[in-house]
Amino acid sequence: MYDIIIIGMGISGITAAIYAKRAGKNILLIDKSAPGGLLNNIDTITNYPGLPNISGPDFALALLNQINELEIPYKIEEVIDISLSGKEKTVKTVSNTYKAQKIILALGRTPKFLGLPNEASLLGKGVSTCALCDAFFYKNKDIAVVGTGNSALQEALYLANVVNKIYLINRRDGFRGDALLVDKIKNNPKIEVIYNSNIESLNELDGKLASITLDNATTINVSGVFIYIGFIPATKIVDPKILDENGYIKVNKKLETPIKGVYAIGDCLNKDIYQLVTAAADGARVINNIE
Repeated sequence: MYDIIIIGMGISGITAAIYAKRAGKNILLIDKSAPGGLLNNIDTITNYPGLPNISGPDFALALLNQINELEIPYKIEEVIDISLSGKEKTVKTVSNTYKAQKIILALGRTPKFLGLPNEASLLGKGVSTCALCDAFFYKNKDIAVVGTGNSALQEALYLANVVNKIYLINRRDGFRGDALLVDKIKNNPKIEVIYNSNIESLNELDGKLASITLDNATTINVSGVFIYIGFIPATKIVDPKILDENGYIKVNKKLETPIKGVYAIGDCLNKDIYQLVTAAADGARVINNIE
């Protein structure tokens, strides 16, 4: 029986674990994939205080090293069910069952997709949400990037170092990203911005992406499409009764959900701003609030 089980090993979950360990709690971290979460998909982080221009994987590794130094136990296992009623909470993974007095949900978010019929079948065959993971496969090729925010702009700039040409599909007439990034995009000779456009179809050849057709009937030959149009909360395993209409977990000022002894932190909450610093702050706050 653990004092606290933390589900999710992004920066919010790891921060909570660090503070819980320092408070003398018997804790367990669980995640289905590499510690650091979406950090592992980010090329360069430029706005975290004290760590300018650190790569996402390096940041994730630093967090993992800190966990190991503090001897915080963790399991890389996919959680398939959680039972949160009663004083004793149960977390079931694909291979084990764990029990705790308190649960912290640090589930994060997952990328949104365009909703096109063959999108899922083309993942890894021309469709991607991770430039750092897949850029190598498109060396010296023409690709498209979809999005208007910082993620789309940062990843387009990273990809421009690898590919031949980028069509940046902007579904608006402006950008939501930082002005500094927008200037870099506009001044990069490899990037062509196409405004007020949406991808209407992903066109295949021999089971791979060959081109895209926009809603203005223009067809562009590309080998890859990188999608950065936002995120949705990764809360499918959570009781719908504690979710809002958008799938985010509802919490009070102490970050406790409507279920006593169950807390939520980080990007699975409906927040004004989604940044590494705010996610880390949640991890610190929640341990201070747990009795």
